[in-house]
Amino acid sequence: MKTFLYTLLLMLAATPCRSALARDPLADGQYLATIGDCASCHTSRNGKPMAGGRVVPTPFGAIPSPNLTPDRETGLGNWSADDFYQALHSGKAHDGTSLYPAFPFTSYTKVTRADSDAMYAYFKSLPAVRNPNTPDTLRWPYRMRSLMATWRLMYFDEGEYRPDPKQNAQWNRGAYLVQGLGHCNECHASRNSFGAMSTDPFLAGGLVPVQNWYAPDLSMGKEGGLAGWSEADVVALLKTGRSQKGSALGPMAEVVLKSTQHLTDADASAIAVYLRSLPERAPVRQRGNAVDAETVAKVGQSIYAKHCAECHGADGRGKGNAYPALAGNISVREPTGINAIRVVLSGGFTPATASNPRPYSMPPFSQVLNDDDAAAVVTYIRHAWSNGASSVSPNDVRAYRSTPGT
Repeated sequence: MKTFLYTLLLMLAATPCRSALARDPLADGQYLATIGDCASCHTSRNGKPMAGGRVVPTPFGAIPSPNLTPDRETGLGNWSADDFYQALHSGKAHDGTSLYPAFPFTSYTKVTRADSDAMYAYFKSLPAVRNPNTPDTLRWPYRMRSLMATWRLMYFDEGEYRPDPKQNAQWNRGAYLVQGLGHCNECHASRNSFGAMSTDPFLAGGLVPVQNWYAPDLSMGKEGGLAGWSEADVVALLKTGRSQKGSALGPMAEVVLKSTQHLTDADASAIAVYLRSLPERAPVRQRGNAVDAETVAKVGQSIYAKHCAECHGADGRGKGNAYPALAGNISVREPTGINAIRVVLSGGFTPATASNPRPYSMPPFSQVLNDDDAAAVVTYIRHAWSNGASSVSPNDVRAYRSTPGT
């Protein structure tokens, strides 16, 4: 009897239960769709909520997102709950057609049937919007859906999340959200030439295709991208868009705006607990420095003193909750230098969230600094304060000035 009770308690502790009991299926489904960030792809600019039409860029061509409202001709009106679960779990439409992995079914496969049904009920409750799907612009041979059969065999592991009985309920909840609904690895991982994401090591960082931002390593262990972050720092970034360690910029700003700021405190904490458990990383291999990197950094130091130190501090430690520290900042230290270049050229704009409705922003310097000067100041901040990151060149700046991405 004692063994049975112990086993039962262990199973309950490991279940990825929701942080709070659902008030009703629709409210629960709305919350799940929100933290799954469905609106970011399935709501076009100035469009009706979840009515699709937003173009998802990929290296292989553009794919317009489909309509998730219950319109019978252009949306989910003729889909059953089984059809919707099949899309999430198996990556197939209601007619059995293989979906392209621009829809992150490679992560959503971990979503439970109960959560899938709640999301389906929420989408079916929305006002029906007629919004015909437009064709994709995938290049040949990528538009050949028959090739997806081979891709799926090589790169898709189908299956709901299975709780780890060695971990407690909070850890399992965080793992379920990060691996499944949150689909974090879809951005925070490198991809091969076929668009498949790396899963080993998990959440190790990578260049976001087409968008020209680097999504950093999310490990909080030694040599990880979030090394030195506390659980409170992670929660603050998810809920407000900024923390003592850094700010959400670029694509992550939209994720915070439309998704993570709405996490319950319990779910945000669960995510932080899970990220804290990721293994330590090997030291990041920085690319080679320019021969005159030290000279370039000295030039950059004078530019920094003129344009940057007033807000970010001569010591790179920032100023309170207004301006983030650059010393140890993951967006500064990431291996490519892309993020720092992008921010210097285009400015830094954190999202306006419920907890931080009037965030401070950084102005763009693309009209103030030429390519040489921008490269110098980025090289300086990547070298200074023990950041120890590689230099960037004027050619790097020129590349991202002419192709800014999104």
